[in-house]
Amino acid sequence: MTTTHTMPRLMVGGAILAIVVAACGGGATNAPTTATTTSTTSSSSSSSATADPMAALVEAAKAEGGLTTIALPRSWCNYGALLDGFTAKYGIPINDLNPDGSSQQELDAIVANKDSGGPGAPDVVDVGLSYGPKGVADGLFAKYQVSTWADIPDTAKDKDGYWYGDYYGVMAFEVNTSVITTPVKDWADLLNLPKNSVALAGDPTGSNQAVSAVWAAGLANGGSLDNAQPGLDWFKQLNDKGIFVPVIGKTATVASGETPVRIAWTYNALADKDSLAGNPPIEVVVPTSGRFGGMYVQAISAYAPHPNAAKLWMEYLYSDEGQIAWMNGYCNGIRYDAMAAAGTIPADVQAKLPDSKGAVLPTLDQITAANTTITTGWPTTVGVTVK
Repeated sequence: MTTTHTMPRLMVGGAILAIVVAACGGGATNAPTTATTTSTTSSSSSSSATADPMAALVEAAKAEGGLTTIALPRSWCNYGALLDGFTAKYGIPINDLNPDGSSQQELDAIVANKDSGGPGAPDVVDVGLSYGPKGVADGLFAKYQVSTWADIPDTAKDKDGYWYGDYYGVMAFEVNTSVITTPVKDWADLLNLPKNSVALAGDPTGSNQAVSAVWAAGLANGGSLDNAQPGLDWFKQLNDKGIFVPVIGKTATVASGETPVRIAWTYNALADKDSLAGNPPIEVVVPTSGRFGGMYVQAISAYAPHPNAAKLWMEYLYSDEGQIAWMNGYCNGIRYDAMAAAGTIPADVQAKLPDSKGAVLPTLDQITAANTTITTGWPTTVGVTVK
């Protein structure tokens, strides 16, 4: 079945609280706050105008002349609207590098371009949770706390501001029903499909989305949040049956029938359903077992060529405007609880969020262990290269 209206969110106040973050030293750069400036030369200057630090940030960002993002497909989480909205609002052009890149490729791009400051150097990244601490350990991120910092659960951010949760979704099956006519409701159903039917949405040796799909399959087949190996074993079975397609599944491959079933985050699958508009018909299924939720995080590069534009981009994403844009793309914004309490989420936007009832979110330690198991074990257990 298509699930688009049942459960508005993963419980940020519950499931997200299971995420354990690692502490890092040092203080963070705080977001701009309105402050009153007074003269240092005369008491008669006490009537000086109130400065607007956000206006100062906007001016500094505009002076840098651009923003470089990376790995932001326009259909992913409604990023097309966010990219266009930021430029329309501030007049700052955006260069989005490698839109289909993986989390690891984002970090690699920072390393490869850290000394150049050129057009290939990203200012900001949007990566899977496990890549947040990895980037900190490698010295790749700068500290920054947005003005809505208090709304982000403590367990969904680095306490010093090196990275912070942005949105989360649930693993789902995106099914081209003009090709796959047998109902698909759970993981076991995939093992009965015709050959060359099922694909991942990335390379499981470097893509957070693909790693999460393998892990989710394991949860439904004897695995746990502490044991990801059954996911590899399940995909070996799928591959041995000839059902797995070692191609990175995309909108075009699903539509053409090359990969008629793609395992992807709910927001990506539902965005495809919208973009294809029934040609071919797409069904988005959150499986009955192995419901797995995953959070992504934002960070600013320590080598950002446009550091002020990077800060302004973060302010935009974590504003009500930015969070609602993500929700319009079927993503559960990280500030959902605070915004719901304040009554700032439009009812029609809330109703769009997909069913996530019963989904589990792993801790950071579990993610780190599973990421190692899957990325290193895929070549030997499943033994096929996805590209």
